[in-house]
Amino acid sequence: MSKDMGEEKGDKEADNPNLLEVDAGESSSLRRTIQLISSLISFTLSIKVFAVKWQTIRNKMEELNSGLTAAENCNLGENSSILDLIPAIESTVNDCHDIARRCVNLSYSGKLLMQSDLDVLYAKFELHIKNLTAIYTAGILHGYAIVVSKPGVGASRDDMKFYVRDLLTRLKIGDSEMKRQALMALNEVVQEDEKYVRIFVETGEIISLLVHFLESSEMEIQEESTMAISVISGFDSYKGVLVGAGVIAPLVRVLESGKDLAKERAARALQKLTENSDNAWSVSAHGGVTVLLKFCTTGDGRGGGSFVPACGVLRNLAGVEEIKRFMVEEGAVTAFIKLIRSKDEASQINAIEFLQTMASEDEPIRQMIIRDGGIHLLVSNLDSRSSSSSKARETALKAIESLCFSSTSSLNLLIAYGFLDRLLYFLRNGEVSTQELVVKLAFRLSGTSEATKKAMGDAGFMPELVRLLDAKSFEIREMAAEALSTLVLVSRNRRRFIQGDSDIARILQLLDPEEVKSGNKKFLFSALLSLTSSNIGRRKIQNSGYLKNLEKLAEDEMPDAKRIIRKLSTNRFRSILNGIWNF
Repeated sequence: MSKDMGEEKGDKEADNPNLLEVDAGESSSLRRTIQLISSLISFTLSIKVFAVKWQTIRNKMEELNSGLTAAENCNLGENSSILDLIPAIESTVNDCHDIARRCVNLSYSGKLLMQSDLDVLYAKFELHIKNLTAIYTAGILHGYAIVVSKPGVGASRDDMKFYVRDLLTRLKIGDSEMKRQALMALNEVVQEDEKYVRIFVETGEIISLLVHFLESSEMEIQEESTMAISVISGFDSYKGVLVGAGVIAPLVRVLESGKDLAKERAARALQKLTENSDNAWSVSAHGGVTVLLKFCTTGDGRGGGSFVPACGVLRNLAGVEEIKRFMVEEGAVTAFIKLIRSKDEASQINAIEFLQTMASEDEPIRQMIIRDGGIHLLVSNLDSRSSSSSKARETALKAIESLCFSSTSSLNLLIAYGFLDRLLYFLRNGEVSTQELVVKLAFRLSGTSEATKKAMGDAGFMPELVRLLDAKSFEIREMAAEALSTLVLVSRNRRRFIQGDSDIARILQLLDPEEVKSGNKKFLFSALLSLTSSNIGRRKIQNSGYLKNLEKLAEDEMPDAKRIIRKLSTNRFRSILNGIWNF
């Protein structure tokens, strides 16, 4: 209760001394009823029969008790309507206690008759709650209701349930401000302790109210409701409960016409919910695909914090073939290709990821992206002069790999756009995460056509691959060695490589017998074996100061090393014979 409210109430009591006596008596009556219900709830926990029916009755008693507790600090002298309910409630409580006692003692006459009595009892409590709600709806609670304190860390489940029941009462019967405060309290506990999520779901009315509040014309209530639903939708076990309560349609409407914060939270909720393809159909059925496409592709993708999760929803929806076809018909591919040009990096990244999802295992869409200039834009985003982050560059590189590496014509187009120069730049200057991805792409390129291998050799990939042979990352070392061994199979690349002053020596140096078990050594042997097919290559190997590494490995019965030494020896012997014959 605020200070001003307390002073106002105190002034009224000072003006009317008799009011103190009235309030004291009436408050005592209300307090006694609350205590009776609390005691009865505890007593019913010992009942072993008709467990389901007693649980539903207890739920109603807890809800009624929360409503009465909320009224306890009202000015009852001015609001006697609440007190008019007390006699009827106490009568029901007494009846309930009698029935509970008979169930505990198993002294009832028959199961069917007792089930009927329990149904009547449930209906009476439900009527009391309805009457109390009607009183509150008329505005009696006003600003005087106290708020039940939030249970502390490690509180019992019963305390947590009592607190939730109190929140439920305020959500049902409070004015706008009380609803807002209750929603804020609800969001606070649901983020602190996931046990509350289960209690909310078990208390089905809370989920229904949250869904209902999504349609609220009051911005703060809508925002708080979307936040709660977004949190709950993150639990796989409860997604079905939300969808069953009809959450999809109002979330779509919030995304279409809500305020920014509500839109963002609605988009995040939809993203989590549509991880299940069945829910994707529900979004489509409520016009969500059109709403999402319009939202994501209007205004250069500047949809604030809601743009990223909205794109995430579309990626989830694209997993359903029929919905994906509808997106294509609605111009989604063309619209998202344009977003690759966006100056907003989040828009770029999400547009690229969306297109990648759309084109996955779909050749017509892949061709559409290429035809509409998508590949050229992706390569342009890799310009070294760009201020793009490493994440943006890596997203573009992954998309290029998935879109272009399955077709020779696409690879030729990629190289024509200057992709090799971009790749080589990041091979030399990229951050570790980017460099690993670039090496992977270089490795994959080296396994394609002869023309691509020649182009890589001409561009200067081989010296950079040699430099990476002792990188910290095992994956980078191995891919660099394998790519190098593949490139030197091409005679033009081999001649170019041999011309280098130190590359052969560097490979021999890395064949240290103490470290020969490293995974990339087999590819280094393969590269050396290719180089022995050239006179100059053999000569450089023989003249290297690190030839002893190779010889030691051959002595240790390393098959690849013995093969290379044998080839060097055979060719030396042939040279001697040629000299004798020529003499």
